[in-house]
Amino acid sequence: MTMKSIEGQRVPEVVFKLRDNDEWREATSADIFAGRKVVLFALPGAFTPTCSASHLPRYNELVPTFREHGIDEVICVSVNDAFVMEAWQRDQGADRVFMLADGNADFTTAMGMLVDKRDLGFGPRSWRYSMLVDDGVIERMFIEPDKPGDPFEVSDADTMLQHVAPGVAQPAPVTIFSKPGCPHCARAKRLLREQSIGYEEIVLGRDATVRSVRAVAGADTVPQVFMDGVRIGGADELQAYLDKRRAA
Repeated sequence: MTMKSIEGQRVPEVVFKLRDNDEWREATSADIFAGRKVVLFALPGAFTPTCSASHLPRYNELVPTFREHGIDEVICVSVNDAFVMEAWQRDQGADRVFMLADGNADFTTAMGMLVDKRDLGFGPRSWRYSMLVDDGVIERMFIEPDKPGDPFEVSDADTMLQHVAPGVAQPAPVTIFSKPGCPHCARAKRLLREQSIGYEEIVLGRDATVRSVRAVAGADTVPQVFMDGVRIGGADELQAYLDKRRAA
């Protein structure tokens, strides 16, 4: 099985069934791609390990950087229904990425990227790939190699960013441990957003336990902020770090 690049061609013209404010609406490929520069990444399924741990979070984190370099929209497409994509977006906190449900696999089939995942009980799904689309024309594709399992080598956000903006300094990955209702956590997240710093949020009670925080940060309190693997600390420490960085 070798997936073929269709660089230079127009994206397939299909009709997507989307949900907006609990209402159904239709959008054509022209509605989504015409007159815009779009980065699209496709993956096998919502809530699956690589997609949730790496693929979607890093794209969501880098959306501000993509926009600084001329990208109008970053889109995630999967052969899942709109309800599943909506729930996954909420679960991931991926509010910067436009989640595009291809429930009937019309777009994925027309792209030549439909694969059979019945061995996993998934049925037909999308192969993992990414592409840069300019006014409906596919400018560049990064298609994962034909290997067993679920290869994830070239369709990642950092590879695409280097194509869009060669040599750009890629933002360091940022992770924040938080818990619901914590005012200091809310402050830390606000500080990061004010600086357009994307982050992955690990919520105690949902994604991790206090023991996890203690093991990673050597502390029992939240928030705990890490940048590029280095512990910054809580909201006060983050404020001091950002002030120092601005003054430099």
